[in-house]
Amino acid sequence: MTDTDTDDARLVELYQDFERLHLQGLWTQAADLMPKVPSPKAVPWIWHAADLLPIADRCGELITIERGGERRAIALANPGLGGRPYATPTIWGALQHLGPHESAPAHRHMANAVRFVLDGEGVWTTVDGDACDMEPGDLVLTPAWTFHDHANTTDSPMRWFDGLDLPLSNYLDVIFYENHPDLAQPVEDRNRSEQQWATAGVQVRGATRSAHGSPLLRYRWDQTDAALAAATADSPSATIDFVDPSTGGPPLATLGCSMTRMLAGTSLPPSRRVGSSIVVVFRGRGHSTLNGERVGWGPFDMIAVPSWCEVSHSADEDTDLFVIDDAPVIKALGFGRPPTGPAAVDGENDR
Repeated sequence: MTDTDTDDARLVELYQDFERLHLQGLWTQAADLMPKVPSPKAVPWIWHAADLLPIADRCGELITIERGGERRAIALANPGLGGRPYATPTIWGALQHLGPHESAPAHRHMANAVRFVLDGEGVWTTVDGDACDMEPGDLVLTPAWTFHDHANTTDSPMRWFDGLDLPLSNYLDVIFYENHPDLAQPVEDRNRSEQQWATAGVQVRGATRSAHGSPLLRYRWDQTDAALAAATADSPSATIDFVDPSTGGPPLATLGCSMTRMLAGTSLPPSRRVGSSIVVVFRGRGHSTLNGERVGWGPFDMIAVPSWCEVSHSADEDTDLFVIDDAPVIKALGFGRPPTGPAAVDGENDR
């Protein structure tokens, strides 16, 4: 037997011991662990409202809301994530349908959540006793470990986009969940957080603060619309960030939210950023190019944008795009890298 044969046999034995002892050599997977640029498993994907809304209506007829079922939320499952109910590796996105005169039971969990209202009226979300009215275009927060339930008093359904950090919190094994003792928690006040925090430049003395996120729980569409209108008075496009009014930082520790307005005929040049996002078309029509593939969109369509995906948007009509992203996590962990491309916003990964 030659020295080479001996070394080969010893090498086989070495790798057998690796497998037996649940070990792996870095040299066998360095390219996968440390690629030159991010190589996400998630793929760019679009879910069209023409498919989503009829499915939601059917669920409204067939799926009841009760303790145990909790929510009629239809999760966006990215085809690249192996059947997991996640839109991106860090963000769970869903279309939630609350039918006429329905209530979704009160519970709380460590995952942070946002609700961006698509259509409907006469619904509120109660967050730790504060009943927050919901109207189309509103952003409503349920920070980590806050009790929350939803109530619809009308003859029509309401539909909204749900965004949670469930993939991240599940990966970190930090999830706790608890039902409220009652199906619906007592309403102590209505729109209290708005009364205390919604007016820029002033703060009610002794105003309630949140331990896990913005103390302002409802960001009203009329205020968002006014800000966007002012910002596009002399510009074809503008983006506003939803912020914690007590800090100026992101509304939740793990999730950033923004709204982009593009006037008809506006195109944003390609850019890319570290971290993933979901784009929800609130109004307007146009198309996006994602890693070279063009997809058309319209109202209530939802788009997953993986990390380092090159993306550009073009509006055929006046358009408003709601975006939820994991930028606060990227910044907190020091993983940010300046976004690239002519459309990049200075400090986007640092906000």
